[in-house]
Amino acid sequence: MHTVKLKLVTIIATRLIAEEIVSAILRLGAKGYTATDARGQGARGLEPLDWEGSNTRLETIVSAEVAERIIAHLADTYFAHHGVIAFQQDVEVVRGEKYL
Repeated sequence: MHTVKLKLVTIIATRLIAEEIVSAILRLGAKGYTATDARGQGARGLEPLDWEGSNTRLETIVSAEVAERIIAHLADTYFAHHGVIAFQQDVEVVRGEKYL
C-alpha cells in the first residue's frame, strides 16, 4: 500500500474562537479539518469557563510547510491571550493527494 508522509496538526481551543481558527487554517492551506468537542485540565486549571461552553479539538492533515504556517499563526495570534494549544505529528496517509 502506498502512503504519503504528511503532518497531523491538532489544535485545542475554546469554542468561542474555534470558527475563527478554522477560517485561518483553511486560508493558510488546509484542505479540510475535523472538529470534535473536548474537555480537560491543563496548566491553567479546568477549562473552559462555564459561559464559554466546551473546548473544540480541531485536526487537519497538511504538508509540513502548511503545518509550519498554521503553528506560527496560532503562536502569533492566540497563544499569549487565549487558551489554545497546538501540536503536530508525522503521519502516513493513504490517498495523500486529497491533502495537498
